[in-house]
Amino acid sequence: LARGSYAQHACVPAWRATPVPDGVSDEVAVTLMLQGCTAHYLSHSAFGLQPGDTCLVHAAAGGVGQLLTQIAKLRGARVLATVGSEDKAAIARARGADETILYRSQDFRDEVRRLTDGRGVDVVYDSVGIDTIARSIRSLRRRGTCILYGASSGPVHAIEPIELGEAGSVFFTRPHLADYTADRHEIRSRTGDLFRWVAEGRLDVTIDRVFPLAEAGDAHRYLEAGKSRGKLLLRIG
Repeated sequence: LARGSYAQHACVPAWRATPVPDGVSDEVAVTLMLQGCTAHYLSHSAFGLQPGDTCLVHAAAGGVGQLLTQIAKLRGARVLATVGSEDKAAIARARGADETILYRSQDFRDEVRRLTDGRGVDVVYDSVGIDTIARSIRSLRRRGTCILYGASSGPVHAIEPIELGEAGSVFFTRPHLADYTADRHEIRSRTGDLFRWVAEGRLDVTIDRVFPLAEAGDAHRYLEAGKSRGKLLLRIG
């Protein structure tokens, strides 16, 4: 785990290096180190899902979204998934989503209330940001938790505390992966789970496209256009 990944080499402390088990490709390992660890800490630590919990996963057909949906199901949770198209809805369902919401034609807050008989979800995992955050907060049950971990539509600059109270005394957090992989034990624990689930066939990793490093700009445009259906990788050399 290190910053500066668009490079042939990276200098990292030894405790941050993780051995890749036999049978796990480099492409899958790279995906699990970032997106997999993100999905793991979201579902195990930022809000530890329990059997019977209901969660809302935004961008469920994306790289983190697909992994988070699968891990949430391994934890025994019910998953409501937002997606942008019917083909992405099919991807989310294939990964275990119980319900899919087409956010371009449906108000996801209204759909959440309908699908939970007015109660709301226990937790929202929001990677979208400014376009969704207000409705994400209003999709929660009383004393639920909203976790903002991305900003694909733009950053959220402020949350009014009174809004959290009026939404049902809900909780809001904006975590960073580095704080949930803070030592060797945390990194090995999370990657150990992820590698084991892949080996057991319980976790599928979808690699959408591999771009050469020289086409990094095209990769970003592909991602920003909402075309991705899984992990994008850059190949060096």
